[in-house]
Amino acid sequence: MTRTTAREIAIQLGFAAVSSKEDISALMERFFSPEHYETLRGENELYAELPDAKQMAYIRRLTELTMENRSEIDGFIERYAKGWKLERISKTALAVMRCAICEILYMDDIPNAAAINEAVELDKGYDEPDTVAFVNGVLGGFMRGEFGQTLPAQEEPVQGETAQDEPARE
Repeated sequence: MTRTTAREIAIQLGFAAVSSKEDISALMERFFSPEHYETLRGENELYAELPDAKQMAYIRRLTELTMENRSEIDGFIERYAKGWKLERISKTALAVMRCAICEILYMDDIPNAAAINEAVELDKGYDEPDTVAFVNGVLGGFMRGEFGQTLPAQEEPVQGETAQDEPARE
């Protein structure tokens, strides 16, 4: 299993925890039970293999840190999604941005550019191109605003696309 696959599983767990309001530890225990995980294998190739100990530690750490710091992370998303309320943003885009910002803020072993690139690439599998551009714009704004860092040219939003341009999605 790649780090990208483990990251995507963490994003899905974060999405599920927010949607169900279930305790993240209980959710992960149930999710990774052999019986449940086996049913997922047949439904989605993402679950083709069970995470090993290192991957499980990463998934658990990312998911728990994201949930523990959700209000702070959501504050950053609201700040850089200028004029957008969280409830108007795609729930998958929120889950993706939460994990990326969590990696940037709390996981020093993950390079910032990798967290953003992976988030944008993963969001392409869930959302429309305009939402992917929105995610890229919010994360780029976060990096500029909080760290004074810009992304390499190919990672910046397309000219004219900003977080404010993204249509409301559910």
